[in-house]
Amino acid sequence: MSLGSILIVDDDPDILLTARLVLKRVFTNISTESNPHLLPNRLQSESFDLLLLDMNFTTGFTSGNEGLRWLKKILKLYPGGKIVLMTAYGDIDLAVRAMQAGAEDFIVKPWDNDELIAKLRKVMEKDPAPTLSPSRELSFAKELELEMLGNAPSMQRIQADIQKIAPSQANILILGENGTGKELAARAIHMASDRRQQAFVQVDLGAITEGLFESEMFGHVKGAFTDANSDRIGRFESAQGGTLFLDEIGNLSLSMQAKLLTALQSRQIQAVGSNKPIQLDFRLICATNRSLQEMVQQQSFRQDLLYRINTVSLELPPLRHRNGDIPLLLAHFIELYAQKYEKEPIQITVDLLRQLEHYPWPGNVRELQHAVERAIIMDDPMSLLPFQPLANDKGVPPEAKEKEMLQRTLKRNQGNLSKTALELGWARSTLYRKLEKYGLESSQ
Repeated sequence: MSLGSILIVDDDPDILLTARLVLKRVFTNISTESNPHLLPNRLQSESFDLLLLDMNFTTGFTSGNEGLRWLKKILKLYPGGKIVLMTAYGDIDLAVRAMQAGAEDFIVKPWDNDELIAKLRKVMEKDPAPTLSPSRELSFAKELELEMLGNAPSMQRIQADIQKIAPSQANILILGENGTGKELAARAIHMASDRRQQAFVQVDLGAITEGLFESEMFGHVKGAFTDANSDRIGRFESAQGGTLFLDEIGNLSLSMQAKLLTALQSRQIQAVGSNKPIQLDFRLICATNRSLQEMVQQQSFRQDLLYRINTVSLELPPLRHRNGDIPLLLAHFIELYAQKYEKEPIQITVDLLRQLEHYPWPGNVRELQHAVERAIIMDDPMSLLPFQPLANDKGVPPEAKEKEMLQRTLKRNQGNLSKTALELGWARSTLYRKLEKYGLESSQ
């Protein structure tokens, strides 16, 4: 009896050839794929009854996390699809994780041919399941963009906390250095809440001047001031029913803090030029890379506002404190940008991976993300390195390494501060402080 169509995904051509020869006796159609990053295109253009998926694709990676991530992505788009995982690294714990994540079965390489056929036949003879077909229109790339990744204990705690606090209406303060993923955490909270069908409105408070604060946040009516040619709703009203995310809240002046506090306490606002109150209904999430407690002590941030926005706080760890997540993040961004630019994924050697794991990543995940994007565009894995190892690196103080990295990045960008800040994942204000600290100059 024919078992239908199967797609075999493995980066070893010998495995693909062997599987094709063995399974042609029982499957009508057999397709193979050596590059998992091409799965989105294959699944959006072809139909398969079964997917046989390897668990490790990147050189030096043997944890099985790549296969598990692909499994979860595929099942999110095709719930109930039949997927069997295979690996050369037999591990009962990995098998359990795979089955818990939705795999139908687990095969260890090298396999016994009769056992392989028996397992796949048993899977196919189960209750009918949805075919892995191009009927779904969800985008893999969109799913990837919204993922908050991390297997480090600190990230596992963050993810668990998000699931706990998301259903509540509590105001949340997200802390962390630039580039650690504060916006991503805010979006994850929104998507896990009962407000996820409503708007997520993000406001960069560092970009709003004091003179425009009320108009931007509360809105205005026609004729309220010069150039107010029509009514305009503010960010508060735009977030009605949803989530309002106030980023860089530590950048607000004391007068703007007072106006914000009044609105949050009364849960209502008035548009500039109007005397009609507007009742507010949104979930408030704020974020900053600054220590608000220190600012309170310095009397540059209102203590009552801090209490108002800080019912629950989350602090995201810097990447240098969870460098074990670098392989996972690398695979994620390689996948994302290979799709975006329609290019082949770059290959990461063990030596290159070790260098990346030992780099301090001052710009955190954002810096790593930009480095991967650059490497994909240039088709050059070595351009992942935003630095050159210092001579006699052992014992070199972290500040010396950071200064060296900053000098090289400035030189690579010909002194352009905007490009340098973007590549390092730093805010302009952070870059200015570092330049002053190390006595460096630029062309801008």
